[in-house]
Amino acid sequence: MLFSELYSAMATIYPFHTVIIGAGAAGMMCAARIGQHGHRVALLDHATKIGEKIRISGGGRCNFTNRHLDGHDASPYFVSQHPRFVRHALSRYCAEDFIRLLDSYSVAYHEKHKGQMFCSNSAQDIISVLQSECEKGKVEWHTGCRVDSATLFQTAPESRFEIRTDRGIFHCLNLVVATGGLAIPAIGAGPFGYELAKQFGHTVIPPEAALVPLRFEHWAQHGFDCLSGITLPVIISTGTGKQKISFHEDLLFRHRGLSGPAILQISSYWLAGTTLTVNLVPEVNLANTLCTEKIGQKIQLNTALKQLCPTLPDRLLEFWLNQPDFAAFATQKWADIPDSLLQKLGNSLNHWTLLPSGSDGHKKAEATRGGVNVKEIDPKTMQSKLCDGLYFIGEVMDITGWLGGYNFQWAWSSAVCAADAINHAD
Repeated sequence: MLFSELYSAMATIYPFHTVIIGAGAAGMMCAARIGQHGHRVALLDHATKIGEKIRISGGGRCNFTNRHLDGHDASPYFVSQHPRFVRHALSRYCAEDFIRLLDSYSVAYHEKHKGQMFCSNSAQDIISVLQSECEKGKVEWHTGCRVDSATLFQTAPESRFEIRTDRGIFHCLNLVVATGGLAIPAIGAGPFGYELAKQFGHTVIPPEAALVPLRFEHWAQHGFDCLSGITLPVIISTGTGKQKISFHEDLLFRHRGLSGPAILQISSYWLAGTTLTVNLVPEVNLANTLCTEKIGQKIQLNTALKQLCPTLPDRLLEFWLNQPDFAAFATQKWADIPDSLLQKLGNSLNHWTLLPSGSDGHKKAEATRGGVNVKEIDPKTMQSKLCDGLYFIGEVMDITGWLGGYNFQWAWSSAVCAADAINHAD
């Protein structure tokens, strides 16, 4: 007898209508909806503590959705080789739909800037809602469960897949992959979902860190480390022509590079070897203003800049004026400084160009760019176009949302699409 046959003979076999691998945001949402339709659902996860990414997100309060996802075209908020893939799912189940679910559980929440929705108490409220929804659907949990393999299995009409684990063998008609990306390996992220997708013939866009701080060569040598802790609003851009993307967000200086919402947002679009442009004083065209308004002025240049650039922190302004090109003019009378120097100074602040050397990687990333190629997935059902009964939901796909609740809403919406397709297939 072959080892595989001996294993099958000795292991406990669990028959299910649907097995979902990954008990995160998307997995729990999908399991609950299928279970509540009356199907037997198993939710498998190698972690013993579920929902950790929900728990730590948003500073522990979970930025669970964004009101900008209002049922209209959501593709501008997502990064993918095929961003239009998200349109159906996010119009079918939008931010208000998930908010209504929270209202039914009396979860307290509040809106921050740019449509970002947060729990008022704790991210645990979201986990508790999803757990309660799963209980309503009598979902069977198998946490701390290592999945060894998932293969096609066609010896019984009610089963398509055989999933072998250290807890036994699961047979099911539908297999949903909700394993997420590579971000934050400390809480269990890994490549299992990508490997499984390849096994069934899918291509995987190489995964990279997204929503992640960026690093720069010679940062400390150029003295930028002394600016650590400074935060200010900027406009940050990358790309050219139709490919140019910009964000108006806060920038944070660190000892080893830059972070803050501005950097996290642009990191999802930044390509290695390309530059970033940062407008440190977006409220004013500084080169033009310095030249046109200097006539008759008796104040020094540094004083003029403080007046013209109120959002520029004093420590950053002092650092900028201490650079070799400008140091000799910092305390000179503004009116006496040549236009060429003022234009150079203004342009340096309005168009600071940087070449990142890399990012902090998956360890510090909030999401993963790349993943299972969505061209091989049905956007209305999340079912594989290559294998009937195989579904992908959430971050495991080549779909990455902006910072601000977009990735969680993608988890909810893609899960609902898959669950409804599975329920209606009967």
